[in-house]
Amino acid sequence: MAKIFCVANQKGGVGKTTTTVNLAAGLASIGQRVLMVDLDPQGNATMGSGLDKRQLALSVYDVLLESASIAEARAQSDKLVEAGLSYDILGSNRELAGAEVELVEVERRERRLKQALAEVDGDYDFVLIDCPPSLSMLTLNGLCSAHGVIVPMQCEYFALEGLTDLVNTIKQVHANLNRDLQIIGLLRVMFDPRITLQQQVSDQLKSHFGDKVFNTVIPRNVRLAEAPSYGLPGVVFDPSSRGAQAYLSFAQEMVERIKRM
Repeated sequence: MAKIFCVANQKGGVGKTTTTVNLAAGLASIGQRVLMVDLDPQGNATMGSGLDKRQLALSVYDVLLESASIAEARAQSDKLVEAGLSYDILGSNRELAGAEVELVEVERRERRLKQALAEVDGDYDFVLIDCPPSLSMLTLNGLCSAHGVIVPMQCEYFALEGLTDLVNTIKQVHANLNRDLQIIGLLRVMFDPRITLQQQVSDQLKSHFGDKVFNTVIPRNVRLAEAPSYGLPGVVFDPSSRGAQAYLSFAQEMVERIKRM
């Protein structure tokens, strides 16, 4: 049975897509069967995994509107296959923005993704869902589908404010729509140990959330930032970089954490 995780944070620009793409690549590199679902109409996770969002025959939009199954809509990236690593991608593009409006009137609108994933449950060890930076019908579909939420966050004051909102959202979804949902862990990203405030916020997180904070810390890293322009995860683009090594460690930590769940 696949373990399904949303990568979510209601604050924008905190590395959700970078985390989703590199965790998918990291898990695939250690032999896990992975499906990455891009639920953001911007399609950055799709492009960052080596697929052209403008050329998708079918996308997550078709899956949510039940005009295609995941088995029909998923794809693999030739770039990743050539690099000796691959995971399945359920891509998105700007069509997905229209799904918000089209889903308003339909039945089971917040459970469309959950039902679609149930059909391919045996095909994967991990399903990673990249959520948009807002509590929309798309994010709600992700949260209703998932066993847990991975929260990437920068160690800054405003990030703590956003985290409070996200925790409240997860509690509401848990109470009303998905009893399985929980916070799997908080991942500190874009971390610079030379900045005193970041160290202080990191310590606050550990004292408040305890073992919910992942041991792995993702450093601020230029190679991770460059990788999407080449249509590759940082883990594939420059495996020896500090950022890539951190995400590979994070993939190992995720596998270990799941064994203990």
